[in-house]
Amino acid sequence: MKKKAITIVLFVTVLALFMAGCNDSDSSADSESDKTIKFMHLWPEGSSAEHNRIVDEIIEEYESENEGVTIDLEVLSNEQYKDKIQVLSTSDELPDVGMTWAAGYMEPFVEGNKFASLDDVAESDELQDAFVSGTTEAFSVDGTTYGLPLELNIATVFYNKSIFDEHGLEAPETYEEFKNVVQTLDENGVPPIALGNADRWTGSLWYMYFADRIGGSDVLTSAINREGTFEDPALVQAAEEVQNLVDMNAFNDGFNGLSDQEAKSMFMNAQTAMYLIATWDLPNYTTNEEVPQEFRDSVGYFDFPTVEGNGDKDSYVGGPGVGLFVSENSDVKEEAKDFASFFAQQWGEKSVSEAGVIPATKVDAESLDLPQMYVDVLDDLNNASNITLFADVQMSPDTAEVHLNQIQALFGGEVSPEDFAKAHEEALSQEE
Repeated sequence: MKKKAITIVLFVTVLALFMAGCNDSDSSADSESDKTIKFMHLWPEGSSAEHNRIVDEIIEEYESENEGVTIDLEVLSNEQYKDKIQVLSTSDELPDVGMTWAAGYMEPFVEGNKFASLDDVAESDELQDAFVSGTTEAFSVDGTTYGLPLELNIATVFYNKSIFDEHGLEAPETYEEFKNVVQTLDENGVPPIALGNADRWTGSLWYMYFADRIGGSDVLTSAINREGTFEDPALVQAAEEVQNLVDMNAFNDGFNGLSDQEAKSMFMNAQTAMYLIATWDLPNYTTNEEVPQEFRDSVGYFDFPTVEGNGDKDSYVGGPGVGLFVSENSDVKEEAKDFASFFAQQWGEKSVSEAGVIPATKVDAESLDLPQMYVDVLDDLNNASNITLFADVQMSPDTAEVHLNQIQALFGGEVSPEDFAKAHEEALSQEE
């Protein structure tokens, strides 16, 4: 009996060990099927509270819909983020999903084979027609998409409706009508346009729009990417039109010595009638409670007028903000792509309705409770025929510096339109 009891105990022990082994095996299998996606973004709770909250909400939704997938999140401020991404890139330790800027910022990562192609994601059924025209192109290199754009800005002309009404003016649609507005305001002692061109990119907006309206949506980009030339007659004429506006006293006095912030203050204090700036300024004219309601109620906007040429009014100067990348060396690349796709889809409607962000994805503005100006801008974006990325962003840093310096010289009358074009052509040719 004693021997039999020992046998039973041994059997039970062996059985228990066997079952434990099965359980360990099951546990191991479960752990192997679980996936962790490392995600970094640059919207800290302190400085970007609504952005931060929306990201957390999207992550929670994704994890709830994808059992076994965990998002390992790291949040840094803008400059900290840029520094860390560079460090992680050199050691091949980029997060599975992170944020990038377009064009010049992104290209070194692409050339270093750090970012995965997202063509399959951008062309999927969920996202194929989701993005505003021109936005994914800004995150493409040699026809391959490496980023999913999240935010978008276009430049429009904001104007003071009260000043316009006082002088019997209406928002112009053509350049001839626009010049009439400028002349009427100037004759009545009102500086027509606020411009702070010490920052130089502000003047570039005016040049870019003339180039677009005169030469068409591709003339400037073609000159920059060397498919065309900066000495194209349309680009020379665009420079001429800039100087024509200066000669008409279209801009406030001392514009080349003023910052954009100083020019913005002039417009918001009703000292000028118009101000060309991107839609990142929309909250100042709609929801910013620190801006007097009376002023917000007096602001409208219009698209840059049509100019006789090859361009159209539905083409804009602007560009996306940050976008999402997926690391080429990610161990969970397919899961990372799926999360990036989900994020881009969810971000659009949430960001505009909850944070005042203009998203890079099309949204149904009529279905959201938004200020009318947001609705109008979103409609414009949904119907945009083209968005030309800011010129200095398209260019290499050295050429961008030439461009910005030449812009300031052009506005200051220190260079002829022909020499302006020649300086650009020389700088671009040196890169070939």
